[in-house]
Amino acid sequence: MRVGVPKEIKNHEYRVGLTPDSAFDVIQNGHEVIVETQAGSGIDFSDDAYRRVGATIVDTAPDVFARSDMIVKVKEPQQQEIALLEDRHILFTYLHLAADKPQAEGLMASGATAIAYETVTSPNRSLPLLMPMSEVAGRMSVQAGAHYLEKEPGGRGILLGGVPGVPPGKVVIIGGGVAGLNAAQMAVGLRADVTIYDISNDRLAMLDTHFGNKIKTGYASQAAIGDAVKAAHLVIGAVLVPGAAAPKLVTREMLKTMKRGSVVVDIAIDQGGCFETSRATTHDDPVYVEEGIIHYCVANMPGAVARTSTFALNNATLPYVLQLANKGVDQALADNEHLAGGLNVSDGKIRHEAVAEALDLPLN
Repeated sequence: MRVGVPKEIKNHEYRVGLTPDSAFDVIQNGHEVIVETQAGSGIDFSDDAYRRVGATIVDTAPDVFARSDMIVKVKEPQQQEIALLEDRHILFTYLHLAADKPQAEGLMASGATAIAYETVTSPNRSLPLLMPMSEVAGRMSVQAGAHYLEKEPGGRGILLGGVPGVPPGKVVIIGGGVAGLNAAQMAVGLRADVTIYDISNDRLAMLDTHFGNKIKTGYASQAAIGDAVKAAHLVIGAVLVPGAAAPKLVTREMLKTMKRGSVVVDIAIDQGGCFETSRATTHDDPVYVEEGIIHYCVANMPGAVARTSTFALNNATLPYVLQLANKGVDQALADNEHLAGGLNVSDGKIRHEAVAEALDLPLN
């Protein structure tokens, strides 16, 4: 199979679908790898590094798409990339279609087979290809929140860890999954006052055992979230419904009760966000203010630490890339029900139930 790796074109996106080491493994399995020139240059993967492992370098994205059977990316295809897809293509990348109907319609019109990293499952019902980026985003959310709480960028002037005689900042994390747990680890490390809210009592019990008395936990009822937001300096939205749009758990009215200069970070923005006031931002212009509250809603947060993120993502995705290349898409999906969970679009039709529901499109 011919596996193509285009250069990412989303704003400030420096990650790359295959590292040179991953490309080498694909080639060793008998496949061809075609890489757009400078695809990895933002994180110091030179064209020569790909050439040394046997990859072919081409000049443009259209060259990659024209010469490839499978396209391996990081972020969802932009409109000019969707225009390059054909019904013979396999697209393997993050899609987040629940919050992006135009992309879904474009993929349907292309006829391509689109497999989303974020809905591939595992035997324990986790999301193995979303997990590494959730880990990164969770940890980054506290870094970003701590920065924007400083006075110079417009924040309240709060040091999350406090100092002797001055209490620490209050961090509220909504969602106790992978992103929420990693956010808590960072916030605890900064000595913040941390509370995690979730609707799973089993998950809350696990978090309580994991952190002991370093955090507090709470059941994520609407009233509890409202009370918590009112007292918080930093609120991190880390809620995930696989394949579906994120629920809006923090309303504008709740936001109005927060102290001016407080910060919200919406990790769920790829799926539409879990704050009523959330809208996607970029690394060029990462924040905006609503109701006196700073919103950080960058849709590709891990792109800011692109080298770390690329290695973490490739560690997770490479085995699935090899399955698709070695077996072909039909056999690979038939043999692995968990990989089949990643199928979102094929033959012009939506194939994932949560995506179809979120977009109000028929499921086929």
